[in-house]
Amino acid sequence: MERHDRVWWKTAIGLALVVVMLFPVYWMVNVSLTPRTDIRKGDLYPHSPTLEHYGIVLQDQLPHLATSLVVGLGTVALTLLIAAPGAYALSLLLVPGRRVLNFLLIVGQMIPAVVMALGFYTIYSRLGILDTLPGLIVADSTLAVPFGVMLFTAFMAGIPRELLQAAQIDGASHWRVFRSVVMPVSRNAAVTVALFAFLWAWSDFLFASTLDREGGALRPITMGIYDYIGSQNQEWGPMMATAVVASVPTAILLVVAQRYVAAGVTAGAVKS
Repeated sequence: MERHDRVWWKTAIGLALVVVMLFPVYWMVNVSLTPRTDIRKGDLYPHSPTLEHYGIVLQDQLPHLATSLVVGLGTVALTLLIAAPGAYALSLLLVPGRRVLNFLLIVGQMIPAVVMALGFYTIYSRLGILDTLPGLIVADSTLAVPFGVMLFTAFMAGIPRELLQAAQIDGASHWRVFRSVVMPVSRNAAVTVALFAFLWAWSDFLFASTLDREGGALRPITMGIYDYIGSQNQEWGPMMATAVVASVPTAILLVVAQRYVAAGVTAGAVKS
């Protein structure tokens, strides 16, 4: 009986914490469905639900959603293209200086993003690639590549050496082993890296606001939401509807890739 009571209050605390954490999400949806004239009342639920705010968002924000999608997918592609071969070299080819490189990857993640954004602005100004999608993709990839290399390294270090040696005995080159053996085995790690890279790019605001001088059509959705924020007035309905629409792709990705992410994150913890 005592054990049952102990489990009961732990469950109650867990539910209370979940409610507190999810309440901002509920309030976001609530405001997005509330008519403009009723928003300032602060009702806990919309008495006369409306989809007018979503109509405004779909009319105004589709170009920004498309920009975020292109930047997110581009960041995923560039991150995997760099992180997977880099981790393969560090974990399985035993390249010289790999300890120093691993340390530099950790240091790279400690650099504040605002410092990197200012550095990118200076470099991009000289190269003439401000306000471009490739420039934003490269900037967002700098956050994901170090994480991707470290996660891939932890996973690939646990691949049985016998599997690699068998492929090499059959005459496979290092590139063939990487492409035909290592990457298929590293599927969970690849999905995890791709998901986190996409989420970082999708939610990026600092790089987007720093590297977009003109405020043009190539702004991602995190910048598009500022269309409804003025100096004298804020359009809370469209603003919250934009936030809901922007949250849908990431929520779907998290649900679909959940089991791959759990396996990819924990795979490097136990090595054979």
